[in-house]
Amino acid sequence: MGRLLKWLAITLAAFALLLVAVAMALQYWLRTDDFRARVEKEATAALGVPLKLGRLSIDLWPLPAVAADQVRLQTQPPLTVERVEARPVWTGLLAGRLEISTLVVRKAVLPATSISALGAAMQKKSKAASAARKQPSTPGAPIVWPRSVVLDDITWVDEKGQRITVDAKADLGGDGYLDDASFRVVAGRFAGTHGKVERKGDQWPLRIDIGGGHIAGKLQLHPGKAAGVQVLSGQLSTENVEVSALTAPSKPLTGKIQAQTTLRSEFREPGQVVDALVTQTRFTVRDAIVMGIDLAKAVETVGMNRGGITRLDTLAGQVATQGKAAQLTNLVASSGGLSATGNVAMTASRALSGRLVVDLSTTRGAVGVPLAVGGTVDEPSVTLTRGAIAGAALGTLLAPGVGTAAGAAAGDGLGEKLRGLFGR
Repeated sequence: MGRLLKWLAITLAAFALLLVAVAMALQYWLRTDDFRARVEKEATAALGVPLKLGRLSIDLWPLPAVAADQVRLQTQPPLTVERVEARPVWTGLLAGRLEISTLVVRKAVLPATSISALGAAMQKKSKAASAARKQPSTPGAPIVWPRSVVLDDITWVDEKGQRITVDAKADLGGDGYLDDASFRVVAGRFAGTHGKVERKGDQWPLRIDIGGGHIAGKLQLHPGKAAGVQVLSGQLSTENVEVSALTAPSKPLTGKIQAQTTLRSEFREPGQVVDALVTQTRFTVRDAIVMGIDLAKAVETVGMNRGGITRLDTLAGQVATQGKAAQLTNLVASSGGLSATGNVAMTASRALSGRLVVDLSTTRGAVGVPLAVGGTVDEPSVTLTRGAIAGAALGTLLAPGVGTAAGAAAGDGLGEKLRGLFGR
């Protein structure tokens, strides 16, 4: 028995030494300029964008992994990753299958414009290859999804140059669907926000803590009616969240929001989820402050208003979104002697358009003025509608002061009937 254990120990030691020797040989080979140049060439041909690598290596500690350091995609601006580690499933390799146990990405900077440029380059290359073959493109090798992904210090830079840095982790189940994921925003927009989602049957309950409150609910993913279509749906509840935390760094509105949201997205590729997303939300904001507009001043002066603030006890309404566009309807705002109702639309470029009717109690009586909303989310503006301008001018001649506002309301009603004359 002792001799058997001795030979077993010698065999294991020999195997370990052999493994180290092979790893050292591969390490030397991977770090040669010739091999790195070949990898860069192949990757550039596949991506359609020049790729540069600092070095390639095989690590044995803390777990065996193939790593690439100082990865740089030469888009404008460049997309950079300090380190990528792929930890394979060794039993799979021995059986001739490529399986990745864990993918680790560290210190990456991902500009949105670079991601778009990379996608466009790959699409262009795919179309060119299909045209050269004079036949429709056929699927290539299947994507090898890792069982676990770790993101460490990943920075996303949007089109306006605003940054958000996150740490995140996600695990996939045996069927390829998400089992659980968690994230924390460590810097930039939404700093301090953290969340978690965990699979339970065919649902994914989630919770996100942000702005002193939380967003919680459940998501579902199921096949659509058409072949190859997936449907993401869900219901979310927003409780006691500071509105400005959702729009940071922009602060068009502050206050605590309560909301109920339903969402749905039908897509074929994961990258289509956001563009295809449709949501419906009912909301109430308590102790709201609208930045950039003084509605009381706009009513009293019956003219154009930019700047200032409007304090409201409550602001309620509905929001419908499709992609990046939004429509606010049934808006109702109140604060002491001021109340307002209306509808406002926001385009994907954050431009505003809409109409408000503002009622205000003044020392000269109650007045109501129709206002056209314009500008952008960050710099909103309100002006009289064209019909109201004509009525306000007439009201000023007949009865200065309160007659101006009364004339504005009457003129707006007349303008609605005679759009060809006054416009909107």
